[in-house]
Amino acid sequence: MKIIIDDKIPYIQGAFEEVAEVIYLPGAKTTSEVVKDADAIVTRTRTICNEKLLAGSSVKFIATATIGYDHIDTDYCQAAGISWTNAPGCNSKSVEQYIASTLFVLAETKKLQLKDLCIGVVGVGNVGSKVANVCQILGMKVLLNDPPRERAEGSSGFVSLQQVMEQADIITLHVPLNMKGADATFHLGNDDFFSKLKKKPVLMNSCRGEVVETNAVKSALKNGLLSDFVCDCWENEPAIDLELLSLTTIATPHIAGYSKDGKATGTQMSVKAISDFFNLGLNNWQPKGVEVPIHPTLEIDGAGLTEQEIISTAILATYDIRNDDRVFRNDTESFEQQRGDYPVRREFPAFTIHAKNVDALVLEKLRKLGFN
Repeated sequence: MKIIIDDKIPYIQGAFEEVAEVIYLPGAKTTSEVVKDADAIVTRTRTICNEKLLAGSSVKFIATATIGYDHIDTDYCQAAGISWTNAPGCNSKSVEQYIASTLFVLAETKKLQLKDLCIGVVGVGNVGSKVANVCQILGMKVLLNDPPRERAEGSSGFVSLQQVMEQADIITLHVPLNMKGADATFHLGNDDFFSKLKKKPVLMNSCRGEVVETNAVKSALKNGLLSDFVCDCWENEPAIDLELLSLTTIATPHIAGYSKDGKATGTQMSVKAISDFFNLGLNNWQPKGVEVPIHPTLEIDGAGLTEQEIISTAILATYDIRNDDRVFRNDTESFEQQRGDYPVRREFPAFTIHAKNVDALVLEKLRKLGFN
């Protein structure tokens, strides 16, 4: 069999070589002629898998090592008998780390006590559920809004979007981009949404750029309906709105899910999916060569520090979002390059804490966050 692999898929080298002919190509160079006699494609978002690419080919399966699958024409694939899979949740822990870093930077700069704040998590899937868990560990009041889950599971534990808009000090968005229907999320953050906010909250968007309407959020910031906007996902990226950038408190180039762990997990899920489909016997394959942190051991002396300061020290040692914000603002033209050349970021379990003068309850919270 023959497998075409986007050459930007991390850690996949060697996965299929013993069972298939493998061709590595830049996503933009993957053409209908190249895939004509291929059985499978492993891709990220640069390979547009539509009729133009796939018509007349022998492709039977597409695996994208990403959560999003907007680059796959699923209707065409269904009609053509081509199976496909994405990697749901592969970078959920990475986004969890991104949000945690954001919270502690905001707490530091705005002199906030996180345990006194209410956060609304809009969209409680693979990512939102992990973000909610972190916030609960930190002692925050957490409001969960997810209409599809509420319909499926019952109303217990969920609140309306209206309640989030009225009670939350911080609102973080983790919804898929749905263009229509009862659960449409396109321009969820519009003028009407912002007009109903009661507490001038912080809004954080790390899901899809089109979930927040650019002109509406600019107006909300200018008119004091929002205290701050944290943006990782932008409408029309990489051609972002520079006025909106100037109004944001923290701005990053769509890298919330860019930890090395998340990318390795996405690759592993794709390899397993293809192995299952073609019965290749690679179900136990593990990515190799995942970079280790420069400083995998964190020495923390809690003497004189509050619980929030101790946890902040640990989290910001693994990832300080201000570095990404600074690089991005200095060169917005290199949006895609910053994503492609993103530095090593490892998640909490890659770090071991050596602590002294730290209360056992605080150590337990660090363990729950994933630290060793």
